[in-house]
Amino acid sequence: MGFRYVIGQELELQLLGEDNVEELFDLTCQNLQYLGCWLPWVDSMKSVAGTHRYLLACQQQFADDNGFQAGIWSKGELAGIIGYHAVDWINRSTTLGYWVGESFQGQGLVTRSCYALVNYAFREWRLNRVEIRCATENRRSCAVPERLGFTEEGIIRQAEWLHDHFVDLVIYGMVAREWDKISSRR
Repeated sequence: MGFRYVIGQELELQLLGEDNVEELFDLTCQNLQYLGCWLPWVDSMKSVAGTHRYLLACQQQFADDNGFQAGIWSKGELAGIIGYHAVDWINRSTTLGYWVGESFQGQGLVTRSCYALVNYAFREWRLNRVEIRCATENRRSCAVPERLGFTEEGIIRQAEWLHDHFVDLVIYGMVAREWDKISSRR
């Protein structure tokens, strides 16, 4: 039981498991300040026990057929995480989230990984909609759905509590028929 998606010779996505606790803990610790600028969950990952709890929740999410979280592996090294927050099977939609460590930025890892999982959602799961939400001021994160041809659908004001303040989130959406046109040109 698992998920593995080879994107290229040096890039693959693989389901996270308990055997990844140390690697994920180390990557998160090395990037606490960087990730903390945009991700509210960072404080819960400041211990090996917190990381272990997160990975157990990821395994349960996969077992419940409610999406999954996969490691982004670049040249055999854990670079970050990408996954579906949840799957709404009735409405055939999901929301995609992602992050990579600061030293892995600017290499196209997130864009290529997102392309793969958007394609997977539409082709394998036959979903109709994939959504990506980003803090409006997180330009690097917003650039990913923009590069992939997602439509900016609006802003949810003060939608996420980030340590000591609320941030606005921009919603990007893609539907299956639009993806068919975009992916056929690649």
